[in-house]
Amino acid sequence: MKKASIITLGCKVNQYESAAVRSAFETAGISVTPLVREADIIVINTCTVTGKAGAESRRTVRKAAKINENAPIIITGCHAQLEAERLKQLDIASPERICIISNDRKDDLVTHVLTASGQPHDLFNKAISDAKKITRLPVNRFGSRTRAYLKVQDGCTNFCSYCIVPYTRGRNRSLPKKEAVEQALRFREAGHREIVITGIHVGTYGNDLKEQTNIVDLLVTLCRSTPDINYRLSSIEPVEISHDLLTIMSEIDNLMPHLHIPLQSGDNDILKRMNRRYSREQFSSIIADCRSLLPDAAIGIDVLTGFPGETDRQFNNTTALLSEIDCTYLHVFPYSKRPGTVAADMKNQVDKQTKQKRVDQLRTLGNEKKIHFYRQHLTTSRPVLIEKEKDRQGNLKGFTDNYIPVIVTGDDTVQNSMVTARLATLENTIVRATITAVL
Repeated sequence: MKKASIITLGCKVNQYESAAVRSAFETAGISVTPLVREADIIVINTCTVTGKAGAESRRTVRKAAKINENAPIIITGCHAQLEAERLKQLDIASPERICIISNDRKDDLVTHVLTASGQPHDLFNKAISDAKKITRLPVNRFGSRTRAYLKVQDGCTNFCSYCIVPYTRGRNRSLPKKEAVEQALRFREAGHREIVITGIHVGTYGNDLKEQTNIVDLLVTLCRSTPDINYRLSSIEPVEISHDLLTIMSEIDNLMPHLHIPLQSGDNDILKRMNRRYSREQFSSIIADCRSLLPDAAIGIDVLTGFPGETDRQFNNTTALLSEIDCTYLHVFPYSKRPGTVAADMKNQVDKQTKQKRVDQLRTLGNEKKIHFYRQHLTTSRPVLIEKEKDRQGNLKGFTDNYIPVIVTGDDTVQNSMVTARLATLENTIVRATITAVL
């Protein structure tokens, strides 16, 4: 039997798409191995959101080519979309075995590779912005995980000045609601207990579809269709957090109280030059609305520092805003110059040392916020999904509905199950909890 090896870099969308490629290989009778040296086919799903991610993608191709000098190397994902020619010219053994598959042709990848006579040729659409329909990528199972990702949307047309993603993913495209429900049912059949709804710009879900639907309608439909499955929403833009979204999150038991929201900067001038579509005042008001309706929710925030021209005063505005608002954790990134974006040509690029200093400062603040949130919930009881896998010490682990990581004592029979647990003690950033009921 032929074997394929799939290497995935980057975001939840890429992880979902790689799971779909795996499912397609297995359906075709091809086994999937983690060992590149054993593979007859190598698939590398790349990322290019930062310069570092792009470099890692190229490094991964070179490493795979060195380990296995014979297998065709199928490269897809955002770095392949952006840098196809550069990848074709990498200094590897037999570079002619590289095949580039564009993001909008991932659903054809397995059939294309398996029906090729000899080395597969490229299947590449450089004009990704012309893509009008989302790729159909059914997944049989999301590995052995308790939690699965479900991609319901692709593409973005916001064109934030620092972001390369619209150039690699194309326009907003949505998965029809019926197909999203069908995929959720497949995940339930495979034994997954929680589904994370994801996309490149998930708040635009439904805008391109003929049926009248949106992200709120989709979430309600999914939660009702599979009431025994927990749902969690991935990153959503602040201006797309509606009262309806907060209301259903507060009322539907299997929709987890967890929001992940990109801020990027807390300075209005920087926000304007980033082409973000809100002010610091609006963002603060949105977070207050979230807290009003979801007092116990996890609220994570993305922030990007070191944007071109960012002064100490402007950085301090960001720090002040993040200190003031009631959030749970921060995901902090240094600005990465991406050629082809508007920000790449801006003057006064911030030096690496200053960026790192600001990143460190914000990560310290984020850690303080996270610990404060965890401490607030000690002695309370929360629903917890116990995961299939244990931690390195052999302990049962899981996440509360509001995304607090916990270690619990209990019998192995509760793995991949919902329990109620009392949060007892905090050790570093892990909460120890005691199971009080199996749900």
